Amino acid sequence: MKILAIDTDPRSVLHLEQLCRAILGDRLENFATADSLAAAAARLGETAFDVVLLDPPLEPGDGLESLAARTGRAFQTIVVSAHTELALPAFDQGVLDFVPKPVSRERLAKALRRAAEHPAPADPAELFLAARRAGRIDFIALEDLLYVEGDDKYSELVFANGRRNFHDKALGRLEATLPDSFVRIHKSYLVRFTMVSRLLVLKGSRYFAELKNGQRLPVGRSRYENIKSRLLWPANRRG
Repeated sequence: MKILAIDTDPRSVLHLEQLCRAILGDRLENFATADSLAAAAARLGETAFDVVLLDPPLEPGDGLESLAARTGRAFQTIVVSAHTELALPAFDQGVLDFVPKPVSRERLAKALRRAAEHPAPADPAELFLAARRAGRIDFIALEDLLYVEGDDKYSELVFANGRRNFHDKALGRLEATLPDSFVRIHKSYLVRFTMVSRLLVLKGSRYFAELKNGQRLPVGRSRYENIKSRLLWPANRRG
């Protein structure tokens, strides 16, 4: 199990880590920490965590926003807080469990057992991508994302409705973050593969992927055969 603890109190984090190691033993593969929403978004973008232990009162915002921070990956959220009044709004936002502080080993063990028995759904349509803005973090539904265009150290998100959003991660980092439904077709493009309708070969051995909206994106020569085989694979299965 990979766990991310989001809390501003180092003593609470240390206590949680000690309890998790005592409860899980060798089953605890990774225990990471974050003391802010920005740090949490970065961690979630880098690693596929199974469980997030969240103490909501974080700056900026109240921390409950981070429940939506799937960043291309699914995880279960357990709120760990002394603020019991947060239990109902937390459950409304889909958390798996609420563990009150001070945290007991027995209560945390029960919550972790529930997380192991009920892993988060991995449906990409239910996932989100975290994008930093001035003074805030936006959570973008992946089902709205059409493709990503790389621009040096940054990227531009392009949505099905034509809207474009800047993202502060390079294309390679987003490729590692996004689910398998997004495929690298070119050094500068990641695309939602279900939106590719066909491949085109034009004069001069130029390759393009035509999307269902009619837009054409370049395909790298070294990637053409792989993209072609992926397009043909469903037909081959039916055959």
